[in-house]
Amino acid sequence: MSLFRRTVLKTGLALAASAMLSTAWAADTTVIKLATLAPEGSTWHKGLVKMGEQWKEATNGEVQLKIYAGGVTGNETVMLRKMRIGQLHAAAITNLGLLEIDPSSQALNTPMLIMNYDELDHVMETMRPVFEKRIEDKDYVVLAWSDAGWARLFSKTPLTDPTDAGKLKIFSWEGDPGAVEMFKSAGFNPVVVAATDILPSLQSGLIDSFPTTPLGALAFQWFGLAPNMLDVPWAPLVGATVITKQAWETIPEQHRGKLREISRTTGAELKATIRKQDDKAIEVMKKYGLKVNTPTPAQRAEWEKLAAASHPIMRDKVAGPEAFDQVKSLVEEYRAKH
Repeated sequence: MSLFRRTVLKTGLALAASAMLSTAWAADTTVIKLATLAPEGSTWHKGLVKMGEQWKEATNGEVQLKIYAGGVTGNETVMLRKMRIGQLHAAAITNLGLLEIDPSSQALNTPMLIMNYDELDHVMETMRPVFEKRIEDKDYVVLAWSDAGWARLFSKTPLTDPTDAGKLKIFSWEGDPGAVEMFKSAGFNPVVVAATDILPSLQSGLIDSFPTTPLGALAFQWFGLAPNMLDVPWAPLVGATVITKQAWETIPEQHRGKLREISRTTGAELKATIRKQDDKAIEVMKKYGLKVNTPTPAQRAEWEKLAAASHPIMRDKVAGPEAFDQVKSLVEEYRAKH
């Protein structure tokens, strides 16, 4: 055999071996496709990237996370639809996504039911396993919980008095009819828009206000078109990272406990970071034109009345009586001790 032919043969065998190794590696690798509305480079996105790196390291590359950030796969309703048909496997979702899976956790987002993070933490100690069991019954596994901040109302024009609420066209989540009814009960004019369309809707005048956290308003740059913030904290926005049970079970069993531990640690770290950054986000936005509008004590009392008027809607038409009553009881329990 000539030198040339021997060289070609060796090269061919080497390439074939390389291809076989490459195929074997691919066959032993589980890629989890995860979507989120969080923009690239945001606190939430950085946390997910770090989680993915730790997943890869903990499994020697056998389980890897591919992240689709900034809503490129669609809003959360679309994400969940794609998860059900296997185009996506996981998502870091807000209260709207959780609502579509199981509505019970919406009790946490009831306006002015939970008033501070200490109350929220007390509630979650008891309710976390309850919510997770209900979500698992719907074929999803909760990897981690985290906060998105404390919701406030942003608007194009200043707002402090509840009697002016009717002048505002407020963004309402697509797929959340309870929120529409709740806003109407408070005197607002809700306009149903996909979360991915908030910016163009503000630009076109379709909406002129929206509820979100300060960190969310800054991360998505929505505040630039609605530079007024009503200084009335409405509710904590609690989100979760979830994976379909089917996708979870494709991960080798020996890795699942470690991956869940990494995910929960990431969620706890994000929660701590976001709680610090939410107030800082207000200061940053103020440098770029945000005006914080503080109601008088009398006006604040009227806002609290409007919030209380929404509680029956959240109880009976959104979260469900059982979950709502449990959360309310835990809040009352905490207040009685403190």
